[in-house]
Amino acid sequence: QVQLVESGGGLVQPGGSLRLSCVASVSIRTLAWYRQTPGKQRELVAQVFSGGYTNYVDSVKGRFTISRDNARNTGHLQMNSLKPEDTAVYYCSIYTDSGRYWGQGTQVTVSS
Repeated sequence: QVQLVESGGGLVQPGGSLRLSCVASVSIRTLAWYRQTPGKQRELVAQVFSGGYTNYVDSVKGRFTISRDNARNTGHLQMNSLKPEDTAVYYCSIYTDSGRYWGQGTQVTVSS
């Protein structure tokens, strides 16, 4: 059974930073971070492919950085210059050789 554990969410003031982490029990092919707010669809925030190519939603470009450590089956989302509109539950999602898996979600709240 694949296990995927997220950490790093919390409360931060506008302009602050947080680093989300995602640790998998298996090798990762593609790693992505999504976010969701009540009443809205889950939104793709960033993803990194096995070759290292990355892409970001326009609203986070220049502020968020996605990374991965293949040796540790780990991914991160460094979030800087956070804004109140970044408030959401953030989910890690991975593609592996056996399918796609989701983390349990971690709450990020940006508020003064």
